[in-house]
Order: sequence, then C-alpha cells, then structure tokens
Amino acid sequence: MNQELDRRQFFGAVGGATAALTATGAKADTNSQIQCGVIGIGRRGAGLLRGVLKMPDVRVTALCDIKAGHLERGREMVVAAGQAKPPGYGEKGPLDYRRMLERKDLDAVVIATPMQDHAVMSIDAMRAGKAALSEVAAAVTMDECWGLVRAAEETGQLYMLAENACYFRNLMTVWNMIRAGLFGRLTYGECGYVHDCRFLNFEGDGSLSWRGRLVRDHVGNWYPTHAIGPVAQWMGINKTDRFASLVAMTTPPVGARRDAVRRFGTDSPQAKTPFSKGDSITTLIQTASGAMIDLRCDTLSSRPHRTTTYHTIQGETGSYRSLTGDVWTESRSKAYKWQTLEQYAEEFDHPLWKQWEQQAKDSGHGGVDFFVMKEFLDAVRNNTASPIDAYDAAAWSCIVPLSAKSIHQGNARVEIPDFTGGRVKVTPVDA
Repeated sequence: MNQELDRRQFFGAVGGATAALTATGAKADTNSQIQCGVIGIGRRGAGLLRGVLKMPDVRVTALCDIKAGHLERGREMVVAAGQAKPPGYGEKGPLDYRRMLERKDLDAVVIATPMQDHAVMSIDAMRAGKAALSEVAAAVTMDECWGLVRAAEETGQLYMLAENACYFRNLMTVWNMIRAGLFGRLTYGECGYVHDCRFLNFEGDGSLSWRGRLVRDHVGNWYPTHAIGPVAQWMGINKTDRFASLVAMTTPPVGARRDAVRRFGTDSPQAKTPFSKGDSITTLIQTASGAMIDLRCDTLSSRPHRTTTYHTIQGETGSYRSLTGDVWTESRSKAYKWQTLEQYAEEFDHPLWKQWEQQAKDSGHGGVDFFVMKEFLDAVRNNTASPIDAYDAAAWSCIVPLSAKSIHQGNARVEIPDFTGGRVKVTPVDA
C-alpha cells in the first residue's frame, strides 16, 4: 500500500472512565488455528508476512495491497509456504481493505502500510472485531492517538504496536537489570533514531513517497518509537510513570533539498519541493515523576551509520549506554569504571531470548521481528494482554504531532495528555 487515506471524522469525544485494555475479543482456545491477514505487502509488509508464515498454527486467509504486483507477490509467498492461495483485496482502491475486514475467517490483521494510514486501519480492524498489529508509528495526529485508545477500550480487541526495538537482546537485558533494582530510581534517558533515509523520499518515477510527503509537510519528530519505546518501558511509562510535557527544537531544512538537487538537478521539480522538516529534531520530555528524556530524530543529514538507534539510561545507582555497550552499577561494579554488558548477560538475559534464540536468528533486524510476531500471535491465541498496547502506542506516537506543535509555537512547552485516564499512580523521583 502506498497511498494515504483521507482523514475521516470517526473519532469519539475524549473523556469518560478509562477501561483496562484486555483482549476480550481474541481467540481463547490455545489449540486453535489463528486466521490472519496482512494489509500492505510492500518491502516491510512482505517481511512481516514471511514472519507470519513461519509461525505454527497460523493460516493466512486474506491479503490486501493497492499495487497488483505487491499483492500477487504476497499471495505467491503464501503458496510457497504450503498454504492455499488467499483472496486478494486492493483493486478497488485504498479503502478496499474494509471489504477484507468483513471476512468471517479472519481473527487478526497485520498492518504494514504507509505510516499515515496505520491508525485509521487499526481502528477499523478493531471495530470490525479483529486483533490488530500495527507498524510504527501508530498515529500521526492527536485525534488518531485518542481514536486508538477509545477503539481498544470500547471493543476489547487486542491491539499491539509492532515496535521491534523493544526486543533487542541488549535492551531486554538492561530492562531485567533495571527491574532487579541495579539502577535504582531512574532519572534520565537519552535516545535517538539517526539514519540517513533521504534515498526514500522519492519513488522510482521521481514522485514523492509517503516518507517524502512527511518530510515536506511535517516539522516535528516523525519517527519516535524506535528510540523512545525501550526507554519508556525502562521508565515504567503508563505503569508507574507517564509522559507529562515536551519541548522540541529543530535545525533548518537542508538535507532533503540538497539530496534532491544532487539526484535530479537544481532546476528539477524535485529540487523545488518545499520541504519543511529540519534535518535534526531534539525533543526534551519531562515525566510526571520528574525524570527527563532527551529524544533525537535525524533522517536527513549526510552521514554513514553503525546503528540507527541508540539508548542511554541513568539511575541513582547505575547507568547504561548502548553506543559503547558500557554499563556501571554501584552494587556490582568492582571499580569506578565502566564494564561491558556481556558481563551481566548470562544472569540477566531475557527468557524470550534464552528459549527462542535459534528460531529468531533468521528473522529480520537481528531476530527481533520474530519476537514481535510471536508475542502478538501468542496474545491472540491465549487471550492475554498486549505487550505494547494502545496506551503505549498513543503515548509514544503523540510525540509526532506534539513535537511539531512545540516547534510551531516557538519551541514552547506542550502538555502530554494521560491516555490512561488517571490509571497510573506516579511517585516523584525525589520522594
């Protein structure tokens, strides 16, 4: 899928009591076969479909993409995996996925379309009685963030954000160390997504891609969840703390136009595109407890990269920084100097990695895509809570519109709403 949907007025008014998100609509029979569909069979969607096909007791019953070539490729993948060729949708345009959602032989859908469509499709899926796994970010407007929360609360359907960075082995090891108390009270996090993605701004025919349209129209952090997700989990966001406010600042928009000039020429229509997004956006987030997070996004600066994400956490009694793999804890470090995380790996390695390392190693992004799909399908099958639910998706993704709002208001402080409706009880850092 590569065409945005029109914004639609289907979001209810904000307010009322907040319900706990439990997947009352998911399949409860642990021996049953899950019937799954995929919306969007582009590069990312094909990778996720490949993951679905490797899972036991899962049957792909429908696929959707408005590009006929993508759709047929997906259908042939299903056949090659030994399943029947599934019905295809998309030939009737970008809303044809709704026709697919009417199917009775569909328990869950995986949504891997352009980011601007994620929330609309996820909400429609839940309201059609399907569990939804959405690629990142979950939403691009505040109405969409609230719409996700309301749909999950009102339908009881399972929703999961497919944030694979939360499953990196090193970050899950650190999370176990934090939960074991080695870092004490957490006070500061630093994270970023730094990846030269300018080559993705245009399609092969020179038209703007969905990413390019975001670079043209949006000034804030358009891709926060890879960076903020693990740090938010470490800090207990929506569990013991919550995001309270943010301030965002941006550099001038230089990189996108420079790349367009280099690729298409100074006088080309592409070079004259009025790009709005600055090359680097920094957002400072204050939590309700008083902790702080420094979040960066840069997809337009010219640089090679060793990794696209980095994560740092600082607590009262410990610290970790992913770019160097260093960790230090008062209670365990024998000297006042950094240690390698490997020295803690055996004791604090996450059970998921211990059990499923061999099955995960052939999946995308170093194995983490396996865990996203497994966790989602296990929650559908066992009728359990989502590992990354609609509250998390809304809190992490609201940074997209709110960082832009801060920049438009002269780098003003912007309040972040409590999507849980007061469910989180916060203890101040200095308490």
